[in-house]
Amino acid sequence: METNEANRMKVALVGAGYWGGNLLRVLKELGALSMVCDSDTNILEKARSMHPGVKTTERFEDVLESDVHAVAIATPASTHFEIAKRSMEAGKDVFVEKPLALKLNDAEELKLISISRKKIFMVGHILRYHIAVEKLKEVISNGQLGKVNYIYSNRLNFGRLRTEENILWSFAPHDVSVMLYLLNEMPESVTAFGGAYLDEKRADVTLTTLEFGSGIRGHIYVSWFNPFKEQKLVVVGEQGMAVFDDTKQSDKLVVYPHRVQWNGGVPVAVKADGVPVDIRKSEPLKEELSHFIECISTRTKPKTDVEEGLRVLKVLILSQKSLDRKGEKMKMDTEKNYFTHPTAFVDDGAQIGAGTKIWHFAHVMGGAKLGDKCVVAQNCYIGSRAVLGKGVKLQNNVSIYDLVELGDNVFVGPSAVFTNDTNPRAKFPKRGKWIPTRVHGGASIGANSTILCGIEIGKSAFVGAGAVVTKSVPDYAVVVGNPAKVIGYMCECGEKLKFENERALCGKCGGRYSRTGDKVEKLSTP
Repeated sequence: METNEANRMKVALVGAGYWGGNLLRVLKELGALSMVCDSDTNILEKARSMHPGVKTTERFEDVLESDVHAVAIATPASTHFEIAKRSMEAGKDVFVEKPLALKLNDAEELKLISISRKKIFMVGHILRYHIAVEKLKEVISNGQLGKVNYIYSNRLNFGRLRTEENILWSFAPHDVSVMLYLLNEMPESVTAFGGAYLDEKRADVTLTTLEFGSGIRGHIYVSWFNPFKEQKLVVVGEQGMAVFDDTKQSDKLVVYPHRVQWNGGVPVAVKADGVPVDIRKSEPLKEELSHFIECISTRTKPKTDVEEGLRVLKVLILSQKSLDRKGEKMKMDTEKNYFTHPTAFVDDGAQIGAGTKIWHFAHVMGGAKLGDKCVVAQNCYIGSRAVLGKGVKLQNNVSIYDLVELGDNVFVGPSAVFTNDTNPRAKFPKRGKWIPTRVHGGASIGANSTILCGIEIGKSAFVGAGAVVTKSVPDYAVVVGNPAKVIGYMCECGEKLKFENERALCGKCGGRYSRTGDKVEKLSTP
């Protein structure tokens, strides 16, 4: 990229502290730095003294209101989502250091915003811009190592200790990003172990194992309690091995044509001298930020775009879950067959059927069971012991509490209320001893109605808007009022039934019904 092209790009740096200082330097060298934003006045003073003419501000709003083309974010990870979101909403392209967010829903929302507003969004996975990694990809792709068996990385040091994140989130994103790139596949499962020595809530050492569908295994060992610095990645294949050692001044990538020879059924290691791979000298950070500026200029997708950031984040989140569960193997949900809006929350352990859609700000608790092709509208809540059958539709602002069960194809109108306690007292909690409520298949619950617990709503019954249901409703019955009373009956297709001599024929679908007292039965299908 030509220097005058970089000069046309105006980038604001948000966060100019420890790592941000490196971004400041490189952006300045590239001629793209226009503004620096940081809450620390000492950092801003240093930026002004080292780079005269650069605008500085403590207010992020000044960045949003400025004429910069893009925002580079090097703040604590917990702030990435909000800063990136607001930057894109203000019309800016975004570069954000790893990880792009801490929650998957937040990351998916950033993806949607970048697509809808046509913004360049790039994640700072710096090793993807290391020339040695590009060369290593070539070595693997051209078959020089043969079939890859496993890959491992050690990222160790005794230096700057973090308090805002553990070692997994601080060091491992680099290695996860590289492994996914080199192998071109997502792991099927993840296992992580660790030790916390300074703070029991924050791991200082972790060992993560990634198992891929191709049979390859990856191991990532990270620690900031190591007596020496090590940044080494090793790829082991059937016909050779490659070592990328980033701590070396030269020969950073070496290929060893080691192989195994079988003699009389006994494997024998056949060693060979390592062959250094010729690599031009470059600074990965400058390669990375040059790529970002070029993507802004040409409106092309970055190598480490939001999709790549999402893949790495999924592995990190799964690794953290395994770490929290003391090394339990976690399966990767590689074929998610339901839709979740980025603002919705689906807790671990929830069972969601294929084709189900969960919309804005809905919350599904762990343990909840939702069948196929359900629709959960805005601001709904589903408890951990709630059960929804297939094809259930919940309109806005509906809460399905524990022990409420909805059969197949039940419709629940906006703001309808279910209960599970006949005499709730805040001072005397029931501790899960709720009263069950069941709504049978095909029933419709009208808007703003209230369903008391311990009753059943019959199949294809219809509860009118605003009704207060205090006792069980028969099959096909229509109930309205407070307390709700039966005023008629309805076919399963929604047509009102007219009985003559205790028989009714649906004029819409042809369904036939009989009535005995308040009990209605369907006699045949159309």
